[in-house]
Amino acid sequence: MSLLKQLAGETAIYGLSSILSRLINWVVLTPYFTRIFRQGEYGVVNDLYTWIALLLVLFTYRMETAFFRYGRQKEDLERAYSTAALSLIVTTLLFGALLLGFAEPIAQLLAYPEHPEYVRWFIAIVAADALTAIPFARLRLENRPMRFALIKALSIGINLVFLFFLLEGCPRLIAAGVSWPSIFYNSDNRILYVFVANFLASATTLLILLPLFRKLRFGPGFFDAALLRRMVIYALPLVVSGLAGVINSLIGIPMLRFLADDAAAGIYSAAAKLAVLMNLFTQAFNYAAEPFFFRHADRQDAKVMYAQVAQVFAMVGSVVFLGIMLYLDVIQYFLGKDFREGLGILPILLIANLLLGLYYSVSIWFKLSDNTRIGGYIALGGSLITLLINYFLIPLPQVGYYAPAWAALACYGTMLVACYWLGQRYFPIAYPAGRILGYIAVAILLYALSVLAKNQWTEVGAGIYLFNTLLLVLYIAFLFRTERVFFRQIWRS
Repeated sequence: MSLLKQLAGETAIYGLSSILSRLINWVVLTPYFTRIFRQGEYGVVNDLYTWIALLLVLFTYRMETAFFRYGRQKEDLERAYSTAALSLIVTTLLFGALLLGFAEPIAQLLAYPEHPEYVRWFIAIVAADALTAIPFARLRLENRPMRFALIKALSIGINLVFLFFLLEGCPRLIAAGVSWPSIFYNSDNRILYVFVANFLASATTLLILLPLFRKLRFGPGFFDAALLRRMVIYALPLVVSGLAGVINSLIGIPMLRFLADDAAAGIYSAAAKLAVLMNLFTQAFNYAAEPFFFRHADRQDAKVMYAQVAQVFAMVGSVVFLGIMLYLDVIQYFLGKDFREGLGILPILLIANLLLGLYYSVSIWFKLSDNTRIGGYIALGGSLITLLINYFLIPLPQVGYYAPAWAALACYGTMLVACYWLGQRYFPIAYPAGRILGYIAVAILLYALSVLAKNQWTEVGAGIYLFNTLLLVLYIAFLFRTERVFFRQIWRS
């Protein structure tokens, strides 16, 4: 149980950076963007970030996970670190130069023929972020989550400063008669400055991490070509999984642009931002869990611990789902009024992301047993489901931007079931599957009860919020009552 508390602490610290980033996005940037950008413009911003996410998987080719696998023993750490980092430096410079040379054809392919500068800036963002991947992975493997979180938080702050300077400060300075901002600022292309600010923050983060590059060692015994080959073979199926993961979570936005319009992409993107609490919980958990699982893989009780981690994740995730949905009438005001029509996708996306977090927990078996190719097959199957559902349902007027949400739910649910079933065959872990499903089912039933009560309420006011608060308290009490022995063990530890 003490290891569960350790994982919870690391998740909380890693979550500081995720929470700060997502809360700034939720509390500051989403309300700001959905008020200064039109629906179509906001759709373009989120579409471009989808391509950034896809490229980042290719640029890093999951070497951070390979580094966890081959650098977990102290005597192997420096050799694995130097091999992974040097490989990533070389390939990032090559890939970045190649893509910059084809920026204009890429812009035409992405339906931005008049804006190749978008492509140039997002390639620069990807290159800077890729170079930080292994140094950040080293901080995670060495169990230094506080430094990790502080650097991430600083990057977020820098991004915010540059963003508001470019979008708010420069126009005001020009209006006040100051001439120098007009050298680089163009009010007709505000979208560009979202990416400029991001690159400046990413470049600053790279500079902060330069001391970790000093730990690189050259020569025999450090850069190991044979080890690099094993790392690449290990990681390649995870690249497939990573690409599939981006497709599963973000491909709906560009597909909405091509099969519907920019406005539909903007509405979906804005509503999806309200799933921030579930997303940041899942992301923080994944940051902490992956190196944690590798560090403790040799323990005799490792499988018991993995089952407990999944159980705790399901309990906390179901509370997050219920908490967001019961207070959606308040949360919706974080969006501009032109974007609130898409709120119906939120419960679907929240459950989908809860299943994704469970998949992260259950999928540890194929990483520990070196069966990453199976993970690749599972992810490819999920991507096929995502693409087919979006392709056939987005054009239907009665579905439209709901299609990506349903696709995410079908995809993550299928991946979770397949991963669990195969895991029981190759690397059996006694997950409390019935209890986990029970937590989620009760949370959904209580949300349905809230919807029924709201529909029967003559006047929506303080009464419904008191009722929803009572439902949330009852659910938490239900969890403590049902799992009192489990929680007592954690408390005693």
